[in-house]
Amino acid sequence: MPDIRKTEPMDARDRLIVALYAELKAERETRETLEWAIRNGALSREVLEAIAADPVPIVTSEDIASVEKIIALDERRGRAKD
Repeated sequence: MPDIRKTEPMDARDRLIVALYAELKAERETRETLEWAIRNGALSREVLEAIAADPVPIVTSEDIASVEKIIALDERRGRAKD
C-alpha cells in the first residue's frame, strides 16, 4: 500500500478524517474507562472529574496508518464495483 503522506500532502478531507477518527477513538477510550470505574466501584467525585476532563489524545502515526488502511480499502471496494 502506498504511503499517501509521501506521495502527496494530506488534503482537507484526509485531515478531517484523521481528526474525526482520533476524536472517536478518544471518546471510546473515555467510555471504556468510565465503564471500568463503574464496574470496580471507583466512582469518587475526583475519578469522575478526571474521566470527564480527559483530553483528546494527539493524532499518532498509528492513527494515520489506520485511516490510510481504511481509505485504501474503500478505494479498492469502489474500483471493484465499477
